[in-house]
Amino acid sequence: MDIIKEKLFELQDFDYRKFHAKLMPNIDRETIIGVRTPALRKLAKEIVNEDYISEFLSELPHQYYEENNLHSALINLKYKKLEELLPQVERFLPYINNWATCDMMSPKAFKKDPELVYQYVKKWLKSKETYTVRFGIVTLLGFYLDEGFQEEMLKLVAGIKSEEYYINMAIAWYFSIALVKQYEVTLPYIEKQTLDVWTHNKAIQKAIESRRISVERKNYLRNLKVK
Repeated sequence: MDIIKEKLFELQDFDYRKFHAKLMPNIDRETIIGVRTPALRKLAKEIVNEDYISEFLSELPHQYYEENNLHSALINLKYKKLEELLPQVERFLPYINNWATCDMMSPKAFKKDPELVYQYVKKWLKSKETYTVRFGIVTLLGFYLDEGFQEEMLKLVAGIKSEEYYINMAIAWYFSIALVKQYEVTLPYIEKQTLDVWTHNKAIQKAIESRRISVERKNYLRNLKVK
């Protein structure tokens, strides 16, 4: 949609474009405008209630990387009811082609019915699409490691076997935060080396970097690294 493209290009930062393109090696540089995330989130808040937004959200695929990021940000803001939100999420997931767009979509409305959303998460984790699986993992990380936590979630994530870097990084990220928030039930998955070696070591590395884990636990985790 031209009006969206115009607004995004008004926020273009060429230095940021050059820097950010290096972080997105799987994205065609010509599709990157160069909009900083705070500016993009601010734009989403400014335009979320405009009449043309529904049309923009219906037009898939988008041309530019930032259009996809804006799409994620608008989904977060626009849909308050799960019966409207979940179809929009499912419709957009197949078009996500990078970690940033994936991780930006984190609708607070998911908190309204964790059990219902969890049923969707279990389906997403079984997908053949890299970023649909990642979105399922990141959703568990963001919404289900506190009061909504169930031990079976650890088993589900540990059971994902993939050669995809962005899936394995999400698994490592999930287990590192699980070690922070649910240490006692998560630790056996690390002690028994249920993850592949790279993901296992990355999870420990990221957990050790956290300020929320005691020195004693960090020292113990260091000894669990696979050499």
